[in-house]
Amino acid sequence: MSDQEKIYLLALHRLNLIGDSTSKKLLEIFGSAEAIFKEKSEKLSKINGLGVKRIKSLKNDVDLDGAERELKFIEDNQIDFLFFKDKDYPERLKHCIDGPIILFQKGNIDLHRKPTLSIVGTRKITTHGLKFTEKLVEELSIFKPVIVSGFAYGTDITAQKSAIKNNLQTIGCLAHGLNQIYPKVHKKYQPEVLANGGFMTDFCSDDKFDRNNFLKRNRIIAGLSEATIVIESAEKGGSLVTADIANSYNREVFALPGRHSDKMSIGCNNLIKKQKAMMITSAADIVYMLGWQIDSKPKPSNQIELFVDLTADETIVVEALKQLQKTELDPLALKCNIPTFKLSTILLNLELKGLVRPLPGKQFELI
Repeated sequence: MSDQEKIYLLALHRLNLIGDSTSKKLLEIFGSAEAIFKEKSEKLSKINGLGVKRIKSLKNDVDLDGAERELKFIEDNQIDFLFFKDKDYPERLKHCIDGPIILFQKGNIDLHRKPTLSIVGTRKITTHGLKFTEKLVEELSIFKPVIVSGFAYGTDITAQKSAIKNNLQTIGCLAHGLNQIYPKVHKKYQPEVLANGGFMTDFCSDDKFDRNNFLKRNRIIAGLSEATIVIESAEKGGSLVTADIANSYNREVFALPGRHSDKMSIGCNNLIKKQKAMMITSAADIVYMLGWQIDSKPKPSNQIELFVDLTADETIVVEALKQLQKTELDPLALKCNIPTFKLSTILLNLELKGLVRPLPGKQFELI
């Protein structure tokens, strides 16, 4: 793509009255951003939904000088300029109608065929929420997921620090341009995030820092991932908006339940109660519902005997699977006399040890 077209794309991107879905429609019709701005008003007026105000904006509010300055900032700071039709543009975000036409990216991000999870929640995370998040990321690390969040206080930074600790990629989706870091206290984590993933935003370096930016940013968090996990939330909060967006994209949503009297569990409990999210109590729930599998290599026939550290419950499950062979969760729970919620965790542990694998149809078998 030429620098000239990038400048026109940036100018289009910066128009307040022209959103991403409208921009995509115009680009499809006219073929390029430059052609959109050079088209006559008469032809633009024939496009359904454009309207007089938007046409006036396309003719009078164009800031090519500002767009040119932004392109120079991007080039000077080694920022990736991702157009929504580019092969490097995140695949899942391409399928979101309001995904940004331009995405700015910095770091070492690789989303190619990788499991990707968004972890969000309150900025006032409790000790319970913090420990659960850390344990969740640690247990899921065997699958090498990319952890996406908003780099904010509380849940966000807990998830991203946990990802770094477990040598996972993490992406911070920012509500401002890449010329700054908010909150400033998190600047100390910036080098580690850049080395273990990076940052994404659709805000330009000179965009006004506004509270509403966080809500707009949430569509990228939800759009990048196959599932969004809400750790804790009050009755209202930005993470609930992210959950709603994920639902609108037909992505999976999970929520951590809590006591009805806990303020920071109200939002999650409501998501579960209204069937807007599935309940999560362990990493096994994620693995089971998303159908994740560990790539396994052929193992010797005496593989089970090599694991002398099997717990009593794990041994019961292994012996039951020897008899049942392929089986679903409920029959296995009945056979083992183990509650399903507990059995899910045991199966995940056996999968991590390379002894069990999930199958289509929510079945399991010994390897």
